[in-house]
Amino acid sequence: MCGIIGIVSGSPVADRLVDGLRRMEYRGYDSAGVCTIHDGDLVRRRAEGKLANLVEELKHRPAPGEIGIAHTRWATHGAPNEKNAHPHATEHLAVVHNGIIENYKELRAELRGEGRVLESDTDTEVVAHLLSREVENGANPQDAVQTVLPRLRGAFALAIAFRAHPDILIGARLGSPLVVGYGEDETFLGSDALALAPLTQRISYLEEGDWVEIRREGAQVYDHENNPAERAITTSGASAAATEKGNYRHFMQKEIFEQPTVVAQTLSSYIHRADNSVALPQFDFDLSSIRRVTIVACGTSFYAGLVAKYWFEHFARVPVDIDVASEFRYREPVLEEGGLALFISQSGETADTLAALRHCKANGQTIAVVVNVPTSSMAREADLLLPTHAGPEIGVASTKAFTCQLAVLAALAAHMAVKKGRMNRAEEEEVVAHLLEAPACLNAALDHDEDIAAMAHLIAPARDVLYLGRGPDYPLALEGALKLKEISYIHAEGYAAGEMKHGPIALIDEKVPVIVIAPSGPLFEKTISNMEEVRARGGQVVLISDAQGLEDAGEGCLATIEMPRVHPLIAPLVYAVPVQLLAYHVACVKGTDVDQPRNLAKSVTVE
Repeated sequence: MCGIIGIVSGSPVADRLVDGLRRMEYRGYDSAGVCTIHDGDLVRRRAEGKLANLVEELKHRPAPGEIGIAHTRWATHGAPNEKNAHPHATEHLAVVHNGIIENYKELRAELRGEGRVLESDTDTEVVAHLLSREVENGANPQDAVQTVLPRLRGAFALAIAFRAHPDILIGARLGSPLVVGYGEDETFLGSDALALAPLTQRISYLEEGDWVEIRREGAQVYDHENNPAERAITTSGASAAATEKGNYRHFMQKEIFEQPTVVAQTLSSYIHRADNSVALPQFDFDLSSIRRVTIVACGTSFYAGLVAKYWFEHFARVPVDIDVASEFRYREPVLEEGGLALFISQSGETADTLAALRHCKANGQTIAVVVNVPTSSMAREADLLLPTHAGPEIGVASTKAFTCQLAVLAALAAHMAVKKGRMNRAEEEEVVAHLLEAPACLNAALDHDEDIAAMAHLIAPARDVLYLGRGPDYPLALEGALKLKEISYIHAEGYAAGEMKHGPIALIDEKVPVIVIAPSGPLFEKTISNMEEVRARGGQVVLISDAQGLEDAGEGCLATIEMPRVHPLIAPLVYAVPVQLLAYHVACVKGTDVDQPRNLAKSVTVE
């Protein structure tokens, strides 16, 4: 959720700390702060709101120093104001934190019982005081950390600066990601490789329970038992250029228009062009033995999983259970032997999904992960790693990651069907041919951007919007509603089209636009019948279909959005484009913050 960065250097660090925060602001933008050590003092600067406010504060009150930590916040405990902004500090040290300390109330009561004054409403400040207490009792930083970490319950990534030790920072992780970066006579900590991309490509990923001491000359990692440990140094591959908007107005717009390219890149990893077959990365288990698939994800990734359920059951004839990650463990799911547990995540660090993964692993499931960050926690814990190749996604509302997930899931479903003998060679070649058509069809869908922009003003005044779809278009209705909610703040709901008459149709009047997703195909007529039920009650319909569908049913609609005629297999990828563009242009009409919508963050690393 939050983003943290630390630098130990021989040159000033404040500007580079802020630049690192800028690359992580998608993690949270409720407040931001830095703390450096200079002339034996902790120099702390914080600001409520977005990073620009901290930049302004530093113009008037610089933070000199060659060592420091910084933080961009997504609020969990305590209002998003300056008082609750990180870093939190005592006389002796400063701390930044990503995660949640679940037992902070009892720790706070203990500290207050000793007469300590806590200034904020956050869970993080207790960490600063617990460490400070150890330092005051004569402990060195390393011993203080060893004493305090076992007392913390929950999830955390920490970076700690000690006033009396201006040559070191200490980092620690449990449940939240943290990487170490290695430069020339300087060393770094960061929530992810992207934050460190301009600083270094040489990074190590800390494992669960690790803590690390970094100095200019390098780092020493310790495991959860405080034993020295070695963590491999790898090349991150993260590109600083990937975090630039280029000529686009917003990151979200840029990422929507990148979809033809990144879907093609993703498919190239899963298709053998020589013989038009589906191929997966090497793994040491037999997909033909899988008797049940359990899909777990959150948000947009969950909707990708809903589409995949249709594909797995249709092609491979394998039963599929699907659940949102935040609920999965709490219903004590029945996980039968020989099952495949499939987890879908853009970041690979989503706390709920990661916890569900570990639950399935402990219960003997084979773990497959569709993920956009191949070095993430989920990726490292998977039996079968299925990376997407969307590249860094900066806009908080997911777009290109979603379509790349769909591409991978379609390939996986087809491959499982082949392995199970449910798909012959000719059928496989047909599936591959349709998948290879997807990038061009995405381009064709994007050609209607101006048309969608031109009708966005019809939706922008609405208080409520309904989305309808059938079959695989139902998850697209859910995704369309989510996008509109996320970035325009209009209440929207997605429904299976046939369910409207079982209650939601009571909401219909002339002030509620209804977005109908209905490509030509086997479900078109039934979806249009449901659309007519809406129109008969005064509902204003926006129909998204191909030329044939619009000719058959477009008359009398509030607006229509034309899509290319596509095979039903790739329709979910292609029809993702208009629902993304509609949400985007409505948000632009309303003037909301498209890339950083209120109350949201990109990477949800807390439960």
